[in-house]
Amino acid sequence: MSIEQRYRDVLDRIEAAAARVDRGVGDITLVSVTKTWPAETVLTAQQLGMRHFGENRAEELMEKRPIVEAALGPDSNITWHAIGALQSRKTNMIADSADVFHALERPKIAHRLSRRLVENGRAETGPLTVFIEVNLSGEESKSGLDCSDWESSAEQRQALRQLAELVQQLPGLAPRGLMTMAPWNVEDEVVRSVFRRARLLAYWLQEAAPDGHWAGLSMGMTDDFEIAIEEGATHVRVGRAIFGPRH
Repeated sequence: MSIEQRYRDVLDRIEAAAARVDRGVGDITLVSVTKTWPAETVLTAQQLGMRHFGENRAEELMEKRPIVEAALGPDSNITWHAIGALQSRKTNMIADSADVFHALERPKIAHRLSRRLVENGRAETGPLTVFIEVNLSGEESKSGLDCSDWESSAEQRQALRQLAELVQQLPGLAPRGLMTMAPWNVEDEVVRSVFRRARLLAYWLQEAAPDGHWAGLSMGMTDDFEIAIEEGATHVRVGRAIFGPRH
């Protein structure tokens, strides 16, 4: 299948999943994950109608964005999403190159991003939208703030609220919601449980930190984005289903 055929198939699947729970597709942002694919693939995808692109590595985003903008101009309506875990020494790359950051998990990273956003002027001209990454499955292999027992752990809820309130206060950061990942190679009901708990946690956070906008939910990838949509995802991160196996 071509990229166009795969893309249309993903759009149809998003529409069907949304319809099953009486949601509109306008409430769901498809982030096309182009990690490991060249800038030329982004240009092709943009011509097909894709406007949101996700990159895992800060270096790849920093290199790829200028190439795309040189070809399309700065008014191409492309939004660049940094979706991978971030080392503190690479925060400047994200503050300079990303429009949305999906994997904030530590106060140190929030402070460093804010400081750079003030330095590069974006705190005034265009803040960085951020999702707090939460680990609901408790898997050590996954990044994110530990919220594996948030329903009964006041300590975990307090840690999340403190990070959310910090994001609300720091210049240059615009709160958007939570990001999470479900376990791999498990039954659908296990995946659904993780996404449902993320939705409930977002409800709780919106009440606990009402000065921010925490209703967004970045969750769901190629193998589980339909379940994520059924459980309230506002952003799904899909790569392989659109572009095929990694380049």
